[in-house]
Amino acid sequence: MSTSNAVKGRPVQEIPFLIRVIYFFVLGWELTGVWVLVAWLLNVTIIFLPLGLWMIDRVPQVLTLKMRPGSYVVNTKDGRSQFVPERQPMFLFRALYFIVIGWWFSLIWALFAWLLCATIIGLPIGVAMLNSLPFITTLHRS
Repeated sequence: MSTSNAVKGRPVQEIPFLIRVIYFFVLGWELTGVWVLVAWLLNVTIIFLPLGLWMIDRVPQVLTLKMRPGSYVVNTKDGRSQFVPERQPMFLFRALYFIVIGWWFSLIWALFAWLLCATIIGLPIGVAMLNSLPFITTLHRS
């Protein structure tokens, strides 16, 4: 199964669902907890903030090996494919949101979602919450 993501015009293969489920239960859940805590600690610093935000943006990938959507492919008139990023809110608004709310609320959101993933009933909600973590942190749409 291929997704709309492409590298140099070739479709990227999605990892099979069963492998993603096995990865989640064997490694993904535990690794995501550590990943989120390290990312949050990096977000508290000025110097390592870009690395922390990069890590937050990849939480869905660490959790379940889910391919990042973020862009969609548009075929141009000459037959080539190009990525078109989704429109984001104004940078100044996103920066202000992160400073006032995003940096602390994202940790609470992520830890609660991570705990939900430990239960069978809360698992779907926890995964959905962790998938939305980039938006909760900086209003980044993917």
